Amino acid sequence: MPLVSMNEFLPKAKAKKFAVGQFNMNNLEFAQAIMQAALELKSPFIYGVSEGAIKYMGIEFTVAIAEAAAKKSGLPIALHLDHGSSFEVAMKCIRAGFSSVMFDGSHHGFEDNIRLTKEVVKAARAMGVSVEGELGTIGGVEDDISVDEEDANLAKPEEAIRFYEETGVDCLAIAVGTAHGMYAGEPNIRFDIIEKVSAAIPVPVVLHGGSGVPDEMIRKAIEAGVGKINVNTENQVACTETIRSVLAKDAKVYDPRKYLTPARQAMVDVVKSKIELFGSANQA
Repeated sequence: MPLVSMNEFLPKAKAKKFAVGQFNMNNLEFAQAIMQAALELKSPFIYGVSEGAIKYMGIEFTVAIAEAAAKKSGLPIALHLDHGSSFEVAMKCIRAGFSSVMFDGSHHGFEDNIRLTKEVVKAARAMGVSVEGELGTIGGVEDDISVDEEDANLAKPEEAIRFYEETGVDCLAIAVGTAHGMYAGEPNIRFDIIEKVSAAIPVPVVLHGGSGVPDEMIRKAIEAGVGKINVNTENQVACTETIRSVLAKDAKVYDPRKYLTPARQAMVDVVKSKIELFGSANQA
């Protein structure tokens, strides 16, 4: 089947209280591992692609890989721009074949964030493309974006509700205490903010920085109203650690397939565990 917008499965996720995973696609092996795991568990999923990943892979290759996965698997798959920095970047991705985009206006002032997000929503909706907005600032490091912990700020429930009402986004990422990257200790997630916002808007809340969050916290976040969870770092760590292990055992290995094949399987295992945790198995 063709790539679909997130509206093919997010309303169901909110109604049935499960979450759909966004797993970032960084190369072919990531794309294959994510698809294989989802296919085995019959789960919808989202390929997240950052601007850095687009630059690395090339936008044409990115879309072609995602379309091939959707055709081969028959699963509902969204190809989603992660942390799009501008209207122009979002439109470039839509024209190239992305079925979903995130506009991250969290570094703008509140009113400007609303105004800019509305422009993206208006254009994307005309093309049948879903839009994720963001409110508050999520700490940590992702690609070239780094936000110090002291500069991260939590979303205010009343502002998040107004943001949704004025923009009409299809899902809303709010800063609730998670961070990009792996955690040194346990995150302090504000479930009360998730509950207040989720109860007041008809679309799911998005949890960024899902890597390394304890399982019980993930379950509690989903119960509170999270319907989309982003995971990237755990796959990157599994991939890289496996490659290091293979090369450390045999210095004569030079064929990339010899270390990328086990690395890909390591990512399959990570994604399957997340799909089961999120409750999206058998929801495709």
